[in-house]
Amino acid sequence: MKVAIGSDHAGVQLRQEIVQMMKELGIEVVDIGCECGTSVDYPDYAVPVAEKVAKGEVDRGILICGTGIGMSIAANKVKGVRCALVHDLFSAKATRQHNDSNVLAMGERVIGPGLALEIAKVWLTTEYEGGRHGRRVDKITQYENQSV
Repeated sequence: MKVAIGSDHAGVQLRQEIVQMMKELGIEVVDIGCECGTSVDYPDYAVPVAEKVAKGEVDRGILICGTGIGMSIAANKVKGVRCALVHDLFSAKATRQHNDSNVLAMGERVIGPGLALEIAKVWLTTEYEGGRHGRRVDKITQYENQSV
């Protein structure tokens, strides 16, 4: 598996911990950054990660900011991305099984690193179930592909 990961200034520490965990799991990591402590704009990191997922350059993406909200909004503007903002284990599993999410967003200011690492691991290791869920995901894709 190959995963792109990015954060703004509010998610640097958590991003670094998740990168380490993914490497330990044998996952190839594409780290988009940032490496700064000063304020940066989250779309500058969310969009490149989401585009890599949408283009098939990576299998999935992970985004970290203060709350995860800005990152998830920005990522979901990229056609083909289904970014889920997750702060609990049940949702991490469900969004992979039922929604085939391909990008995970979390907030470093919302959850601690222990839970965040567990969420990322569950999300990375859970497979999409398809079946009845496929019909629903297909409806999202069909809408997304319409000219608006």
